[in-house]
Amino acid sequence: MFMLETKGIGRCFGALKAVDDLNISVEPGQVFGLLGPNGAGKTTLIKMLITLLAPTSGSASVAGFDVVRQAPDIRRSIGYVPQMISTDSALSGYENLMFFAKLYDIPRAEIKSRVNHALEFMGLTDVADKLVRYYSGGMIRRLEITQSMIHRPRIMFLDEPTVGLDPVARETVWHHIQKLRADYGTTIFLTTHLMEEADKLCNRVAIMHLGRMVACGTPDELKKSINKADATLHDAFIHYAQSELTVEGNYRDISRTRRTAKRLG
Repeated sequence: MFMLETKGIGRCFGALKAVDDLNISVEPGQVFGLLGPNGAGKTTLIKMLITLLAPTSGSASVAGFDVVRQAPDIRRSIGYVPQMISTDSALSGYENLMFFAKLYDIPRAEIKSRVNHALEFMGLTDVADKLVRYYSGGMIRRLEITQSMIHRPRIMFLDEPTVGLDPVARETVWHHIQKLRADYGTTIFLTTHLMEEADKLCNRVAIMHLGRMVACGTPDELKKSINKADATLHDAFIHYAQSELTVEGNYRDISRTRRTAKRLG
């Protein structure tokens, strides 16, 4: 059984087809990357998969549950790390995790041990009692991932998990994402604008363009498929999406990216 599967899923906003007849399958334990320029439909797809938006055609299942008929079951089975802020800067890292543990209805007898283990797993024990407003960007992102894994989800959705981070912090977050998969068998579904990130982390990558999937395979398969000597994943993206991959876009896209980068230092 696939951990995530879509069959002809689509979403229209009036005459606009934001996602058009998309078929994706993700096996348990995989890291699956979704690439595409702004406006390709990535965010709309994720919103459907995490049950924030209903599809207008087709179907999808996540962790064995239907996104329309079994939305509450999906919400209990997933973790979600949005690009925008999801921590309370006025609380300590420990207090943020205690709040999320109660939000996910973890049994009272298990909460403290679960929180302490999660802090240790993510390398945040030494700063657990520090207010989040004093965390570095990398520490904030690791805390957000920790919050979303506190209930031990079967699949995690990460929306541009290292946007705004410096190279050292980015490598640290990559390391912990890989640990999630290796130690817990967690399936990871992520979006990114960073070719190096997709190449390093992902078992499989899909490229979206104008709401449709235009290519899918391992990073090496995509590089080889364009018949270019020493091709990179960036080369493959340009070939299939017919454009450069940038973080530019409309005013809202640019504002969101800059706000995220600012809060992460």
